[in-house]
Amino acid sequence: MAAEKAEKTERAGFAGESPPGDEITRRIICCFYTVYNRLGFGFLEKVYERALAYELTKAGLSVQCQVPIRVHYDGLAVGEFFADILINEEVVVELKATKKLAPEHEAQLLNYLWATDLEVGLLLNFGPEPVVNRRVFRKPRQSG
Repeated sequence: MAAEKAEKTERAGFAGESPPGDEITRRIICCFYTVYNRLGFGFLEKVYERALAYELTKAGLSVQCQVPIRVHYDGLAVGEFFADILINEEVVVELKATKKLAPEHEAQLLNYLWATDLEVGLLLNFGPEPVVNRRVFRKPRQSG
C-alpha cells in the first residue's frame, strides 16, 4: 500500500484515542493521492495547490489557500507567512513539489503550527514518489 508506506505519522501522547483531525487528514490524504495519480511529478507547486483545493472542495471540505499567518513576539507582530492550504480551519497543509524533502520543509510546517492554535499539519510532496508527513503538535499550556 503506497499510502501506508509513504505516510509518516507522529502519534505520541494519545493513549488509545485518535489524534486530532484524524478523519479529516484521511480525507485530505485520499485527495492528495487522487491528484498525484492524475498529474504525477513535474508541475509547479501552484498547479498541485489548485488541483488539490479543487479535489478537497469536491470532497466537501472547507478550503482556504494562501492563508496569512502572523508571527508575534511579546505581543508585537514581527512577521507574516502564508500557509498553502487550510482545511476546515483545523488542518494546515504545506505542499512541496521537489525530488526530496529537506528538514527545513518540516520545520516550516512546525512553525505554522507553533504560530497558530492549530494542532494538525500535513506536509505533502508531489515528488517522484508521493510523500505524506503528518504532524500533531500540542503547544505546552502557558500558566496564567
